[in-house]
Amino acid sequence: MRQEWTTFTVEVVTMTGKNTDTYEVVVIGGGAAGLSAALVLGRARRRTLVVDAGEPRNAPAAHLQGYLTRDGMPPAEFLAEGRREIEGYGVELVRDRAVDVAKAEDFAVALASGRTVRARRLVVATGLRDELPPVPGVAERFGRDVLHCPYCHGWEVRDRAFGVLATTPMSVHQALIVSQWSKDVTYFPHTVAEDELSDDDRRRLAAAGVAVVPGEVAELVIDDDRLTGLRLADGTTHDRSVVFVAPRAVPRTELLQRLGAELRETPFSAYPVVDETGLTTVPGVWAAGNAMGFAEQVVNAAAGGYRAAATLNGELLFTDLDAAVARART
Repeated sequence: MRQEWTTFTVEVVTMTGKNTDTYEVVVIGGGAAGLSAALVLGRARRRTLVVDAGEPRNAPAAHLQGYLTRDGMPPAEFLAEGRREIEGYGVELVRDRAVDVAKAEDFAVALASGRTVRARRLVVATGLRDELPPVPGVAERFGRDVLHCPYCHGWEVRDRAFGVLATTPMSVHQALIVSQWSKDVTYFPHTVAEDELSDDDRRRLAAAGVAVVPGEVAELVIDDDRLTGLRLADGTTHDRSVVFVAPRAVPRTELLQRLGAELRETPFSAYPVVDETGLTTVPGVWAAGNAMGFAEQVVNAAAGGYRAAATLNGELLFTDLDAAVARART
């Protein structure tokens, strides 16, 4: 039996000749996750806008580490190169802030400048901000000799005298991890009560050779623009040249919450519920990078943006194909 094939066309939004405020995808956030997603979408010929508020989490750091072929690259240079790459594929980037979002037939994103842009799909890569303990000297030295991630900075400060300034009982874990990079580690419980440390915590600290100095830390001691120690509230000073601290992570999930995205509580804050591709519980909205989890390093964020964009592109394609098939049948 001879089979008849029906020919039909799929309407797609091209890079040119359309309303400048209407896009197939709006990416909110211009860090590693957002730029990676935009790169994939641009190469897939999707009309894409990146809204970048210009507040990368790793701005205080002089270099990024642990990213194959980009180890030691300044974060600002990394992002500038990413912006240059997406521009080559026709992706638009605006330096602005998304302040509101609503969903009807498509998504309407209100920007701080007063402009409203519309999109069929969203990638939210708004990241998080770090809240540091209010100890004098910590914020001023953060990213220099006050650090949070040994995988990011441990090699550069290896074998120096480490202090770990506790912010929660979980800071014991940080003290144990950093002992991989130095055998001279002192744990300062600070405002963490002694009875909040478990017996296992104490045994592990002892096994790792980590000294414990109780008492509230009053300030960091800075000499000639260099960290030299920590001063306790009782006036005693303990020499240290590097301090590790775990900031309180505050994910920027306001836009996701406005859309009704479901969040899940974690030990590090509340993050959106996502599938393995970053798809949230709101159809058509993906999260990537630190917007979906505390531990997403630059390399993980870039991978997450790639994965979200590739999935989103396929979903858009098959949505349009299925719509065309339905039209052809009628």
